[in-house]
Amino acid sequence: MLSLSLSILLVACSRHEPDQRIVLGFSQVGTESAWRKANTASIQSAAATSNIKLLFADADQKQENQIAAIRDFIDQKVDVIAFSPVIATGWDEVLAEAKAAGIPVILTDRGVTADPSLYAGFLGSDFVEEGRKAARWLVGEFEGSDTVNIVQLEGAPGAAPAMDRRRGFEEVIAQHPRFRIVRSEPGGFSREGGKAAMASILASGSPPIHAVFAHNDDMAFGAIEVLDDKGLKPGQAVRIVSVDAVHEAFEAMIAGKLNATVECNPLLGPQLMTSVTEVVAGRPIAKRIVVDEEAVFTAETARQIIQTRKY
Repeated sequence: MLSLSLSILLVACSRHEPDQRIVLGFSQVGTESAWRKANTASIQSAAATSNIKLLFADADQKQENQIAAIRDFIDQKVDVIAFSPVIATGWDEVLAEAKAAGIPVILTDRGVTADPSLYAGFLGSDFVEEGRKAARWLVGEFEGSDTVNIVQLEGAPGAAPAMDRRRGFEEVIAQHPRFRIVRSEPGGFSREGGKAAMASILASGSPPIHAVFAHNDDMAFGAIEVLDDKGLKPGQAVRIVSVDAVHEAFEAMIAGKLNATVECNPLLGPQLMTSVTEVVAGRPIAKRIVVDEEAVFTAETARQIIQTRKY
């Protein structure tokens, strides 16, 4: 009887062993663009294939939602917290809470201005260089032209990609006196935001526009709609360069509506899971992990490249 009881107990225990997987709490900015959706899918897929339990929270573009999600992850005693910050500021307090709880934090896609000792590392693209690449392409495109009036459609105010892309773009443009940024308006990284910003600029009676730099493809798509409606021939009379290189951007280039897009790779999932595994094992990761070299794609090569795109 004693032997039988022990056997039953062992079987019962084996059926209820605790989940030994790493638990990752991830807070995403939202679903504002095709890029963001591809980023989320990459993280979810990589967690599944890495046997990491993912607790996912969508912040719906609100910092307060993200802070609440991070505190919830702390209460649940997850192994690692990762998040893509809505804006760059206002994180010190909640990051300090995670540190006090002994939970390492990894930033993805976007950086913060908080004390670097409060997070393990930041994985993402070089947004400043993306802005420079867009500007260099534009300067080359208008070689030999007279004054070039540029409209800049910025991302969400306070977001690291918006601030950095603007800085990189304006740094290069400032070296070329023929180029003038006549208007800069925020579009929130969304198609509707880009559409509203472009409509507002045209309604305000801006000088003739020769070029548009959009901080992401979705805002460029919105601007293209407005320019088309006004008969301003996007891609021809008005050259357009944007950032992300999503599949629809290649379609727009093939259609002659978009001239160039700077790649910003959203497929960060595998690199994030590697970093998560490292910090859980007690090994340090680089404070700044930059994704692999990202290219500039143009209308001339879009038709050959579109079949190879993964997002």
